[in-house]
Amino acid sequence: MSDLTNALIDEIKAAPEPVQRKLFNFLLSLKGQNNDIREGEEDLLPLAQTAWGSDWDNPQEDEAWRDL
Repeated sequence: MSDLTNALIDEIKAAPEPVQRKLFNFLLSLKGQNNDIREGEEDLLPLAQTAWGSDWDNPQEDEAWRDL
């Protein structure tokens, strides 16, 4: 295995389980993307959902957006 692979494995093992789940889902998402996308044309929505999901998914946000 490469040094990068080993470093990734070490970081994943050290991360809490919820972070590991997010990383796993993110990796699956990345692997499923079309490899023909040119730089600058990436779909950043999955990344935003991963990064901000915990901020968006709460009762306060639900209440704020309920009437829209």
